[in-house]
Amino acid sequence: MSGSRDAILGAIRNNHIQGEHPRPAVPLFDQAAPADLKVLFQKSLERMGGKMLIPDAADPMAPVRQAIVKPGPVVSCVPEFEGDMKITPQTKPTDIAPVEYAVLRAAFGVAETGSLCFTEKQLHVNTTGFLPQHLIVLLDPAQIVYNLHNAYQRPEWLQAHYAVFQSGPSATADIEGVLVHGAQGVRSLSVLLQP
Repeated sequence: MSGSRDAILGAIRNNHIQGEHPRPAVPLFDQAAPADLKVLFQKSLERMGGKMLIPDAADPMAPVRQAIVKPGPVVSCVPEFEGDMKITPQTKPTDIAPVEYAVLRAAFGVAETGSLCFTEKQLHVNTTGFLPQHLIVLLDPAQIVYNLHNAYQRPEWLQAHYAVFQSGPSATADIEGVLVHGAQGVRSLSVLLQP
């Protein structure tokens, strides 16, 4: 067995091409990008079961307060909105389980898929993106990219220890086509465009 292994590894070493070989350039496929990425992002988000909140110029956090319609703990990971549960360095991932609403800021959004990117910087505790019943997400409209090709060029993928895309609420459907939201994660995901 080790003779075959040595022969295979030896063949790989002998046939390995030496020198620097740059990776091929991958196009970004931006030709179809619309001028206004916000419109495409909203359509994609809604197609995935998410909801856009309507901004309020007089009171920027009013849409967030209006979206909180059920009692229960609210955790906020943003300075713009104060929740009634604080995340501290001692917060364990399981401590997020009873949270009804989490208010987060996405690192960026992807217009083509309606996805939001979160890193450990936005989540504070990685389970904040999955254990609450409802997510309310602030998104800077200037941080919307066209597609996943552009998304993977973002620095978050090189600098963060943890990064995840979320597209709408969790959902599953059985053979009869009954769609259930929140089966494996959040039951609703709302986005407020806010710089």
